[in-house]
Amino acid sequence: MKASYQQYQLKFKKPVLTSRGAMPNKNGYYIIIENEGIKGIGECSYIEGLSIDRLDSFEDELKKACTDIDEIAEKYYADGALPEHLIGHYPSLAFGLETALLDMENGGKHEIIKDSAFYKGTQNIPINGLIWMGSDDFMQRQIEQKLADGFRCIKIKVGAIDFKEECRLIENIRKKCSPAQIEIRLDANGGFTEQNVRGRLSILSQYTIHSIEQPVKPQQYLLMHQLCAENTIPIALDEELIGTYQGIMKEKLLETIRPQYIIIKPSLLGGFASSNEWIQIAAGLGIGWWATSALESNIGLNAIAQWAASKNTHMVQGLGTGGLYDNNIISPLYIEAGHLKYNANGKWGDAIS
Repeated sequence: MKASYQQYQLKFKKPVLTSRGAMPNKNGYYIIIENEGIKGIGECSYIEGLSIDRLDSFEDELKKACTDIDEIAEKYYADGALPEHLIGHYPSLAFGLETALLDMENGGKHEIIKDSAFYKGTQNIPINGLIWMGSDDFMQRQIEQKLADGFRCIKIKVGAIDFKEECRLIENIRKKCSPAQIEIRLDANGGFTEQNVRGRLSILSQYTIHSIEQPVKPQQYLLMHQLCAENTIPIALDEELIGTYQGIMKEKLLETIRPQYIIIKPSLLGGFASSNEWIQIAAGLGIGWWATSALESNIGLNAIAQWAASKNTHMVQGLGTGGLYDNNIISPLYIEAGHLKYNANGKWGDAIS
């Protein structure tokens, strides 16, 4: 068995703005594993400033994983486990390894989940339309386009521009569309503070909001517990989960905060096995979930979509990021009427130069 890797840089069609600042491009690696002429490809997709991946030693760890691929593959195929230090310190590398191994195991055809109905083109995934932060006109144009494209759920990034302007945009949506016509989700990326969060949640609640992701920065456990208990708007944990990889600690985190939802990002949480554990613990506590892509190329997005589809959940997923880049890999993935779909007769472009 042989393994290699290749660095990539994806270029946004327009630099995206979050509460953590502007992002002009997205860096990462593809990992390629080959055995007996069959190649599997996975994506190591990290987000600088958000992922916990140790980027100063990332490439050294990637080289080591390629050298040790026989040992890693043997253990993974035997019990579904990857080295714990990768999940804990290089979660995007773990995700890339796992998906490359699954792709290779299933014939090297980008089929990550065996017999996936999504991959066969017979199952579609309802997704939210993502509205990025920016000027009033830019955000308004995005919203109008998503509604015209048939989305029935939109997610709006908040917390980076003037709050009154954000509220005005949301109010305009509600004037045009009732909650029955369009579901509104918000994502603050930790952009509110202890001093203003309650006031802002109270104001936003008048617009019938489905949920808000990570209203304050992580590790403010008492504050987050109180906000979830108050339930002014249902809260979804996102960044709060990143870096917690042992089962007992996952359980303690969710029992302490008791959120209404959690956001699953396999690239940032160490892959599917780790993500499955989060879902299982959440289910036992009556906590809902949905999956969100973390700015992966179509390689990683395809893997997450097949995995999410296999869960047979009716929750709208956050998997609509494939069209953000000028130089994404050509794939059979496409969006139609607010659903992510896979053209079983479509072709893949070459991710490896």
